[in-house]
Amino acid sequence: MRGYFGIGIDNASKKGNMGNLIRTAHAFGAAFAFAVKPKELAHNGEMVTKDFVDTSKSHQTIPFFNYPTADEVEIPQGCKIVGIEITEDSIDLPSFKHPLQAVYVLGGERSSLSAEMLNRCDMVIKIPTKFCLNVATAGAIVMYDRHRVLGGYPDRPIVTGGEIIPKPKHVHGGVRNRHAEKRARKAAEKKAQENS
Repeated sequence: MRGYFGIGIDNASKKGNMGNLIRTAHAFGAAFAFAVKPKELAHNGEMVTKDFVDTSKSHQTIPFFNYPTADEVEIPQGCKIVGIEITEDSIDLPSFKHPLQAVYVLGGERSSLSAEMLNRCDMVIKIPTKFCLNVATAGAIVMYDRHRVLGGYPDRPIVTGGEIIPKPKHVHGGVRNRHAEKRARKAAEKKAQENS
C-alpha cells in the first residue's frame, strides 16, 4: 500500500484503550502512534494492564510518542492531520478520500478533540453511527476503511455473491536510458543533415 499513516488520541485517559488502538494500528501497518496530554503515561514498554495484554508486542515494532500539548505534535512534511470527531462540518467516513500521508487523531474517552487539536486539523471526519463509539473501536474502523480504500483490493461486486474481478496488474514502463536516447537523436539529426 502506498503512503503511510499515524494515529493517536488527544487527552487519552485509559491505558487499555490506548493499548488497544496501538495494537490495532500495528496490525494495519501504522508508521507510528501517539498520545497528547495523556492522563497517565500511555505507553511505557510492554503494555499490560488488568484489561489489556499486547501479545503482538507492538512496543517493539511501532514507534510511540507522548506529547504534552497539541501544538507540540510533530507532523511529517506533506502529511495531513485528520481529526475524527462529530462536528457540523465533519465528512462522513464512507464519503472521505484518505490522504496518502495522514495522521489521524481522536478525542479522548471522556472528551472531544481539544480546540487546539481541531485548529491543527486539515479535515475532520465522522463515523455515521447512532451514538459515539469507544475511542479504540472508532480508530479501528477508520484504519480498516483506509486499508480497504487504499489497499488495492478489487471493487466489490454489484450483485451479492457476484464474481470478484481482480484488478489488472500494474505494468511498469521499460527502462529508459536518456543518454542513449540523446545519442540516437543526434545520430538521426546528423544523418538527416547528410542526406539533405
